[in-house]
Amino acid sequence: MFKKILIANRGEIAVRIIRTCRDMGIISVAVHSEADRDALHVQIADESVCIGKAHAKDSYLNMDRIISAALATGAEAIHPGFGFLSENCKFAEKCEEYGLVFIGPSHRSMRLMGDKIEARKTAHAAGVPITPGSTGEVSSFEEALKIANRIGYPLMIKAAAGGGGRGIRRVEGADGFEALYNAAKNEAVACFGDGRLYIEKYIVNPRHIEVQVLADSHGNTVHLYDRDCTVQRRHQKMLEEAPSSYINDKVREKMGKCAVEIARRCGYVNAGTVEFLVDKNRNFYFCEMNTRIQVEHPVTESIIGIDLIREQIRIAAGEKLPFSQKDIKIRGFAMECRINAEDASKNFAPAPGTILEMHQPGGIGVRVDSGVYQGYTIPPFYDNMISKLIVTGETRADCIMRMKRAVSEYLFYGITTNIDFHISVLNNEKFVSGEYGTDFCDELSGELK
Repeated sequence: MFKKILIANRGEIAVRIIRTCRDMGIISVAVHSEADRDALHVQIADESVCIGKAHAKDSYLNMDRIISAALATGAEAIHPGFGFLSENCKFAEKCEEYGLVFIGPSHRSMRLMGDKIEARKTAHAAGVPITPGSTGEVSSFEEALKIANRIGYPLMIKAAAGGGGRGIRRVEGADGFEALYNAAKNEAVACFGDGRLYIEKYIVNPRHIEVQVLADSHGNTVHLYDRDCTVQRRHQKMLEEAPSSYINDKVREKMGKCAVEIARRCGYVNAGTVEFLVDKNRNFYFCEMNTRIQVEHPVTESIIGIDLIREQIRIAAGEKLPFSQKDIKIRGFAMECRINAEDASKNFAPAPGTILEMHQPGGIGVRVDSGVYQGYTIPPFYDNMISKLIVTGETRADCIMRMKRAVSEYLFYGITTNIDFHISVLNNEKFVSGEYGTDFCDELSGELK
């Protein structure tokens, strides 16, 4: 087992990883920008290193400085968390070159599944349903138009190297199609340095359901069942729950087997998530694979009883999974709300500032993963998520009631948050009944204006 791990991240996920390192008796090294000198993850880590100025490109995205910090402190492994360099295959490869263990999949698997076009090909080869559309890259608008005429509208244009909702455009019809195609291509080049696009049929108001997988280097691969991530805005998830109330056990088992087959097909090792879109008839289609730990991993931990960060570390150290598929059982329900420093009345604009006073929820069945404290100044340079609220219950109805109670216990003075929006979601009849799709947040935002 590793003696020292460097966490190449910040905020609540860095705090989360440090806690598991402590539980395992592993020394933790935090890296931070100049703007994060007083951040919580820096204060609770065993060691810390400043790696650059405030902007991410000068610090959290600077591979050379992170690797130098790991070598200088004697860390044997690097945990990337999520975001930043977590799905950068060049970074994973560079860690290997310097004799550092990257706590995640190999750069080969990451490169394969990080490319959305190659991922679709892999899923198709594995016999997993994919949405109708292009199998490979769409090299021109003329080719895109031919595919559109074949599969019909609406459709989605997506970047092969996309992520975070970038490089995506929805096309309702032929009018304006070319402009949307060019806009997606330009954004893909600007954000990812890769202008390759593909096209798929748009599934109208689907459910977004993902399956957590774990795989070790000894050939063992399991799934830890599903999470429903349908409540999202601008392709960014806001509330997640596990398991999904939308699918039955037969569909659940089939999705799990498909996720495992995709992981095996690409030689995947460590934690990953296979994402699916589910239509109104409960037919599911492969969407993409996230080759890292997910923001919403705590809801899976809550219903399965497995520390996913611990398993990531154990797998990276060469250990076998201590359980098989038959050992993994769902116990109850869990739900997570992402608490962001943003102003819903101003189109969810980021709202950085100083937390003058704060109180976070507690009580039975409540977990808070947070990276802030009273007196902390939220910097304007990074993602605006400040806390994750996770609740558990015997039923989904129990979770909704507990979440209403818990989210109302938050007290933040000095900053604006999206807590009121979460309360609106929890009180909404469509959400409570479970009859909603990915358009839900847009519809709710319109009602609140």
